[in-house]
Amino acid sequence: MRILGIDYGEARVGLAITDELNITAQGLQTIERNNSDKTILRKIDEILNEYSDIGTIVVGMPFNMDGTISKRAEITESFIHKLKCKYNHLKIDTIDERLTTVAAHKTMNFLNINKNKKKNIVDTISAVYILETYLNKMKNALQKK
Repeated sequence: MRILGIDYGEARVGLAITDELNITAQGLQTIERNNSDKTILRKIDEILNEYSDIGTIVVGMPFNMDGTISKRAEITESFIHKLKCKYNHLKIDTIDERLTTVAAHKTMNFLNINKNKKKNIVDTISAVYILETYLNKMKNALQKK
């Protein structure tokens, strides 16, 4: 079963997906929120239709650096509630996303990506990092058993 990763931001939302074996994560796209989750939920519907083998949705939680819940995390919790209501047949999980945007910017700088293009892909790259973090967490949990 594939996993869909979401970097839920105030202005944009990045989406990424794993391969069928949950070994790699690939970026799908960045969506403008336009102050509404309707566009995001419609896009998730499309993705679920295209990839019928998605079993889990993972949303990055933007905690403060000291681990406390940020205002943004509270807003993200509200979005997660919508996901749980609409997609109650799927597992909805969260993962700490601290520093994923920083890592995405470092990656783009390393690759010399044009400054004007960064805004359009940073959230997608962050969603990939969220998924990779989740996959590593799952692998570590299996190794401890």
